[in-house]
Amino acid sequence: MAGEARYDEIADFYAAGWGDVIDDPASVRLLDLLGPVAGRRVLEIACGHGRVSRELARRGARVVAADLAAALIAKAEAAEHAAPLGVRYLHADVTDPAALAGLPAFDAVVCSFGLSDTDDLDGAVSNAAAALRPGGVFVCSLLHPCFPGGPGVSGSWPSEGDYRDEGWWRADGEQSSLRRRVGANHRTLATYVGTLRRHGLWVDELAEPEPAPDWAARRPEAARFPVFLVMRCVKNV
Repeated sequence: MAGEARYDEIADFYAAGWGDVIDDPASVRLLDLLGPVAGRRVLEIACGHGRVSRELARRGARVVAADLAAALIAKAEAAEHAAPLGVRYLHADVTDPAALAGLPAFDAVVCSFGLSDTDDLDGAVSNAAAALRPGGVFVCSLLHPCFPGGPGVSGSWPSEGDYRDEGWWRADGEQSSLRRRVGANHRTLATYVGTLRRHGLWVDELAEPEPAPDWAARRPEAARFPVFLVMRCVKNV
């Protein structure tokens, strides 16, 4: 049984701020790196209220999606009921090996900005790798772990800290509206890549998409640095 999630308390705020139109640069690049999905089995972990899983289904994928937050899964299921796309939603802790047990192997696993929300990175990556068929791909997006932020915009690690200081923290930047509410886990790029490789997921391509022009115009100092990181990994046979 999945436990409580930080997003349960802010489900309405989160769903209202991130709608079904997939036009933000990080999500667009994530889907680009994933490639064609028609007819493929795709698992989304940390799916939230299902915006990416629905887009995958609209593109022809057979989708299973899981999240720890019951309130977000309820919103995803309500959207599926209102406009069926065939997505199967699971209220599950994807760091628990039992959460995905019994599911057939997937061609791809996707995680949109969820790894920094996941306290047990090793557990999540281990289970993502186990869910993939040999040669399958894992594609994820992140707030860039090397991102220092700018005036009013929190980066990946606390402003009074150091890039090498890993752990959970709550943002204080006035323009970092989501991370002020739920916080995030900071890890170095080396930690992410090392964890992926330890579980047989080899980085195949990296992208650092630029933020949207209106975002950058309001945050010029923060936009001087890479803001997002998208990675595609291949499961080593």
